[in-house]
Amino acid sequence: MTDRSRRPASPTVAVVIPALNEAANLRRILPDLPPVDEVILVDGRSSDGTVEAAREAMPQIRVVTQTRRGKGNALACGFASATADIIVMFDADGSADPKEIARFVDALQSGADFAKGSREMTGGGSEDLTRIRGLGNRGLTVVANVLFRQRFSDLCYGYNAFWRDIVPVLDLPDPAIRDIHKNMLWGDGFEVETVINCRVAAGGLRVREVPSRERNRIHGESNLHAVSDGLRVLRTLMAEWNRARRPAQQPGSADRSASRSGARQELHSA
Repeated sequence: MTDRSRRPASPTVAVVIPALNEAANLRRILPDLPPVDEVILVDGRSSDGTVEAAREAMPQIRVVTQTRRGKGNALACGFASATADIIVMFDADGSADPKEIARFVDALQSGADFAKGSREMTGGGSEDLTRIRGLGNRGLTVVANVLFRQRFSDLCYGYNAFWRDIVPVLDLPDPAIRDIHKNMLWGDGFEVETVINCRVAAGGLRVREVPSRERNRIHGESNLHAVSDGLRVLRTLMAEWNRARRPAQQPGSADRSASRSGARQELHSA
């Protein structure tokens, strides 16, 4: 159980940035980050000089190489490496506004366990969300709210922050499991953001939404696809709802079992 009484009044903050071939974007975003205690770049074995660009832009940055593939594994590696009290999930493509980090920290210091970014709240918005994707997101948000009895306004958004002591509740696949077959565990891919939201809800944690404005990617093109990604989120919601209805397991037990049996969930890397 989370012991909120042990949380410090003046918490330290870590920003975790998963990145795969984001050298050009990191040169732009890293200098704009506010002063924090840790900045952790989780590199997916980039081939464009991502690590070198990050170190040039921010010499004190800590670089971690992810152990498997996918955004979910990158985030899990970053969470495991963080030592600060609060962890901020921050995309490397320039879509997240670093000035908003203070809002997330304020929400956590005001009593939330998990601060969830929302483009749908007053003060939020998106330069990137198409009409079709917006309609799909709203529909999936309704499904999530019905299944998990929540009042989320924006399900499919990955700008979030949380107290590090809730990491066991998230129960993401163990970064220490190295898959020699280059497959992915459930939660390793882009479904991770939905997985996290579902597990926060199922765990009964205090969630506070924070208005956030999503910006356009600075360089490069997005690999998001409205129909296929929407179906993947829907499958994730149903899988997580079924998981929440099962008897409680020890954190990580499902991943250890899958590792022993050789079972893997094949996912597309968006």
